[in-house]
Amino acid sequence: MATTTDSAQPSAISAPDARFLTPSRFPYRTIAMGTIGTTLLMLAALGAGGILIRDPVLGHGPLSWIRYGHGRALANALLYLGFALVVWAWVRLGRYVLAGRIGSKPILIAALCWMAPLLVSPPLFTRDVFSYLGQGAQLLYGLDPYANGPAELDVLPNVVQNVHPLWQTTPAPYGPLFLLISKGIVSITQDNMIAGVILTRVVLLVGLGMTLWALPRLVKHLGGKLPVALWLAVASPMMVIHLFGGPHNDLMMLGFLTTGVLAALERKYIVAVVLVTIGMLIKPTAAVALPFLVWMWAANMTGESKVKNFFKAGAASVGLFLPVFVAGTWLSLGSLNLGWWSGLAAPQLIANWLNFPTGIGEAVYNLVHLVANVQASPFVTVARAIAMLGLAAFGIRQWWLAREGGAKAVYRAAITLLAVAILMPPTLPWYLTWGFVLISAFPWGRRNLSAVVAVSVFVTLVYYPTGEQALYDWWFIAIVVVVSLYAAASLLRPDPLGLIAAWRRPREEKFLPAAPAAPAASPASQD
Repeated sequence: MATTTDSAQPSAISAPDARFLTPSRFPYRTIAMGTIGTTLLMLAALGAGGILIRDPVLGHGPLSWIRYGHGRALANALLYLGFALVVWAWVRLGRYVLAGRIGSKPILIAALCWMAPLLVSPPLFTRDVFSYLGQGAQLLYGLDPYANGPAELDVLPNVVQNVHPLWQTTPAPYGPLFLLISKGIVSITQDNMIAGVILTRVVLLVGLGMTLWALPRLVKHLGGKLPVALWLAVASPMMVIHLFGGPHNDLMMLGFLTTGVLAALERKYIVAVVLVTIGMLIKPTAAVALPFLVWMWAANMTGESKVKNFFKAGAASVGLFLPVFVAGTWLSLGSLNLGWWSGLAAPQLIANWLNFPTGIGEAVYNLVHLVANVQASPFVTVARAIAMLGLAAFGIRQWWLAREGGAKAVYRAAITLLAVAILMPPTLPWYLTWGFVLISAFPWGRRNLSAVVAVSVFVTLVYYPTGEQALYDWWFIAIVVVVSLYAAASLLRPDPLGLIAAWRRPREEKFLPAAPAAPAASPASQD
């Protein structure tokens, strides 16, 4: 992130680029391109996404071929074509933003148009929503989701059998309030998985709405530009495809996090602590922001020393946190069940190199394994332990640097959330949105935005559409890296490799009439 915003006036673009980039007053074609892309994603997901074991839509009917053999290969091809159109449209939209050609309204309309087809899509690049429904069903039928996995259910067979095998017997890692929400969804949809997925997306729109309400106000406090913030936080593939198309409960947690941080910037500290605590009851990650709110509160106290202000703000924050936490847990679970803290260890079962310390541990293991027959787990465990110590030191330092409060505290909280996503196992692609949504409201430079494009495309593609990881399919990852870098370069320069121009030139030469021969110059016209 840059501390200043680069100017992006049309005059800064060369003549061919300006002609290539010039859109209509409203970017209809770009929005239509992304909408076609997500429509293809929705249709192709019927065969290549998180499909149901017993599919009432396709089943064994005439269209069931899309789930098998060549039909499934075709579905995958269409899905990645749709993804390419979404990324292409998003990058084009980003160029318009950098050139100052569009405001926030077209970006918001684009994001909503791109999300609309995915409302009824099978899950994309994940199967977590099936776990949400399974854990909600446990709570609905009097079982403890923090003690066992959904496999203990003897009702709702469709819900149970569609939960990923890894999570069939694994306790829930989510906050009690989200389990209460999942319980409410299952109480309505019961064993109808399609209705359960769609209703989950509808409920998660609450989080999207809260984020959209907070972003314009956050931008005013943090110095960014609203079109850039909306393009980064709302229209990006991480939001459209992962958080909404997934769907993931991080979307609702982010709603409470952003509105809570906004309340702190507006000096409504009681509201801020309550909102962020509620976000924590949905997904515990939101708790990372709470210590930073203490500094923001203390920085605006007057009449006392800074030390006394800190302790007063800390005591007030704890005094607010505890009753909200206890009441939220009790209302959600019917008791003060703190088993969800032990459930936080469940995601650590996921091991892949996208999590930086896990990747280091696996790399060291592979080197040692060349000369000795050893197990990988000790290397990964040690690397993760070292990373945890480093994360703790980093988080404490960021918290200390935030003691002046205000925008600085928000920035420190955001990069700490990103550090948690990268260093705390596991690292899943949509975790990066925890920090990106807040950082999007700060000023950005062009090259930094280009790097975000590369990261967004990369982390969206490193899982297969079915939800299984692709991180050890090295040829596939190599293609993903090339695609991500090309998308990043395309933000700063349309058609960076000249591929589109090379394709257009032969067509123009083929269909344009031959130019008439130039008349010979008369002697009088020569020098």
